[in-house]
Amino acid sequence: MRKAKPKKRLVLPDPVFNDVKVSKFVNHLMFDGKKNVSYSIFYAALETVKTKMPNEEKSALEIWKTALNNVTPQVEVKSRRIGGATFQVPTEIRPDRKESISMKNMILYARKRGGKTMADKLAAEIMDAFNEQGGAFKRKEDMHRMAEANRAFAHFRF
Repeated sequence: MRKAKPKKRLVLPDPVFNDVKVSKFVNHLMFDGKKNVSYSIFYAALETVKTKMPNEEKSALEIWKTALNNVTPQVEVKSRRIGGATFQVPTEIRPDRKESISMKNMILYARKRGGKTMADKLAAEIMDAFNEQGGAFKRKEDMHRMAEANRAFAHFRF
């Protein structure tokens, strides 16, 4: 490559839980630079999760982290042209990309849900992901199924 790799930007931890993962999630959730709005949506969603799942011994933040792990894909398929034919080649995903994909999928499917506010939609998606159901979890399962179906082309990995 001609250019140098760009430096990784440092993401500061969030004010309430002092967690970098929360800040990254809020950054993905944000629209038009409205970070305070997205923080309030996220915290309201966690409050809703805490009230709707009182019998759970975990805290709302731990439930969210478990839900995020449940929707994190391990492999993905990439298109690769070999001799005029295009193959879907299953490849492992880098850890930072795994985290990013899982956050984006959770937010995407929360936005598509029916519900009154974004906080309610996000809370519902977090609870579904925690219980291994919902749109984001289904997306991960589909990605794994595609990779499994195209396992024969794994030797084309690049």
